Amino acid sequence: MRDQAGHRAGFAESCLAGVLLISSASLFADPAAGQDGAGLEEIIVSATRIPTDWLRLPLAGSHFDAADIHAGRQALGLDEVLASAPGVFFQNRYNFAQDLRISIRGFGARANFGIRGIKLYADDIPLTMPDGQGNVDSVDLGSAERIEVIRGPVSAVYGASGGGVIQIFTEDGPAEPTLSAKASLGAYDYGFGQVKFGGQFGALNTLLNLSTTELEGYRDQSVFEQTLFNSKFRYGFADDSTLTVILNAVDSPQADDPGALTAAEVEANPRQAAPRNLQFNTGESLDQQQVGMAWRKPTGSDTELLLRGYAVRRNLINRLAFDINANGQGGSVDLGRKAAGLGAQWSWTHILGEGRSNRLVLGLDMDDQRDLRERYVNNPGQLGPLTTQQDEDVSARALFIENALALSMDWTLTLGARLDKMEYQVNDRLAEPGGPSGSGQTDFDQFSPMLGLVYSPGETWNWYGNISSAFDPPAITELANPNGPTGFNQDLEPQEATNYELGLRGLLRPGWQYELAVFHIDVRDEIVPYELTGSGQAFFRNAGRSTHEGLEGALRMELLPGLEAGLSYTFMDMVYDEFTEPSGANHAGNTIPGLPEHQAMLDVAWKHDSGFYAGWDALYVSSLQANSANTVATDSYLVSNLRMGYRRQFDAWSFEPYAGIYNLFDESYNGNIRVNATFGRYYEPAPERNGFAGVQLAYQF
Repeated sequence: MRDQAGHRAGFAESCLAGVLLISSASLFADPAAGQDGAGLEEIIVSATRIPTDWLRLPLAGSHFDAADIHAGRQALGLDEVLASAPGVFFQNRYNFAQDLRISIRGFGARANFGIRGIKLYADDIPLTMPDGQGNVDSVDLGSAERIEVIRGPVSAVYGASGGGVIQIFTEDGPAEPTLSAKASLGAYDYGFGQVKFGGQFGALNTLLNLSTTELEGYRDQSVFEQTLFNSKFRYGFADDSTLTVILNAVDSPQADDPGALTAAEVEANPRQAAPRNLQFNTGESLDQQQVGMAWRKPTGSDTELLLRGYAVRRNLINRLAFDINANGQGGSVDLGRKAAGLGAQWSWTHILGEGRSNRLVLGLDMDDQRDLRERYVNNPGQLGPLTTQQDEDVSARALFIENALALSMDWTLTLGARLDKMEYQVNDRLAEPGGPSGSGQTDFDQFSPMLGLVYSPGETWNWYGNISSAFDPPAITELANPNGPTGFNQDLEPQEATNYELGLRGLLRPGWQYELAVFHIDVRDEIVPYELTGSGQAFFRNAGRSTHEGLEGALRMELLPGLEAGLSYTFMDMVYDEFTEPSGANHAGNTIPGLPEHQAMLDVAWKHDSGFYAGWDALYVSSLQANSANTVATDSYLVSNLRMGYRRQFDAWSFEPYAGIYNLFDESYNGNIRVNATFGRYYEPAPERNGFAGVQLAYQF
């Protein structure tokens, strides 16, 4: 257990490290950089609602372009692209039944599956459901053009998002109609195929992408199959308005769950599945369809209206590692979900003179989610009796405002606020008239303000600071009742946070781009996962108070023409200030489990005029705690990956073979830690050294 003095000393050390980094950066700074405005290509970030030059963001942000996303990667998940973003930590990279677990500044680490505390968007359409749980099943990296990450609480404009926002943008179809095909093979019976077509046809821009993935998996009980279709249609009208339609479908008939192992089982055979997972054939099957529309129309010389809408249909069958638990909940879940939403956003830009401007955004969001959840006894090989049948409804309504005022040529003040109202209802279909029932309702209302200030005297130094707030209501799955087969856990409250942040970003010299941020976040009622003995699943409770503090730094360098290097570092000091469990165990002063104190990544990318390219990266993750009592800690690890390829154009044809080796030095480490697991089953071993190779062909008509 750590005392408060040690906790504060750790944060002081992070601040000192930040000062040293800034001082070191100044030694390399080119006084002439930015004087003519040509040192840094302007990067516009749209994920903040108000499109803003990256240098003038009042928040911490990272951005990734098409080269970062596609250059010779296996593209199994977002982690391959976003791992170099400071403050972002990934687990569960290889268990597709549990979904990728993303945390930003500690938010999201609690998720037993799905993504919590972070809002996910694709082309202005939410991938996060109204209850706050997001999934990356439908993310199509094969057609992604850029990805933006906003780090830190942004509930003032996005609602339930304590960790931040990840916005994915689908590429436009090329100017000339183009057809491409891609295929790759790799270790553990990995197979991938993709066909993509796009082009500009008069006023209509079109992109269609179909891909399929198969993977036997490193461990037993790890088979994964998925077919993904993603399309984007954008039509430009004569009045300069545009209508964008996104159609997306996912079919994953098999995603097995090998489960977590004890330390002894990992030592004996890291490739084995947990015995109960084999016994109960754990895993999930999924099919989902989504349609989204976004209409942008200039309503004047300085105003614009954005209307968006979406609808999702999702069917999920999930087999857990038990037949029926002590609370009467069956181990086979059948979930049918329908979700839909509408949003409107009006923006106004007014020039005040001398290059100063005021940019205002007003908006509203209306989202609804309807779930039919059924649970059956999981008899291996057949479906048992029905134990739970309930309707779960979520209604979310919100109004938001954001304004960025240029106080002068150098100073910009950003103010934002959002009012959210959320209603949860559950209807127990199995309740007998006059008998006990799990039906009920709970409501959450939240006002979230933020204030940001940016000082930008030039490209070399751009200072910012912000005070922002956040709230994370529990997702439907987190409201599972630990005391019975139906109903909500009425004792679980939303998690709230207040963020204080100072940052610096800019250009040290042409081609040298950096960012640095120091933050302190006070969290109230942090939502914490735990397992009941014999339950076989995760439940959730509130901790009293906790503190998230840290330092994030990143440096991107052009060392030589065609040779770039990137370095990112994250220091996180996440502790419980107040947390006493019902058993009486006091965890005050303990480190929040599932999060490393240090994380660093070095990546190098090289490309030659001849068409050859290569990339190498190394990720270091320090030890982390596996439980709230801090009695179990993992080992640190260093994982390195290598990729290479060759691009060649032959008139209308292009040809690109590529290959890669992951875990180059064959490091033994865990791809996931199941926090507060029972019976010591914390560990999910990651794959050993493995490789893949593929080829892509394209023809321009």
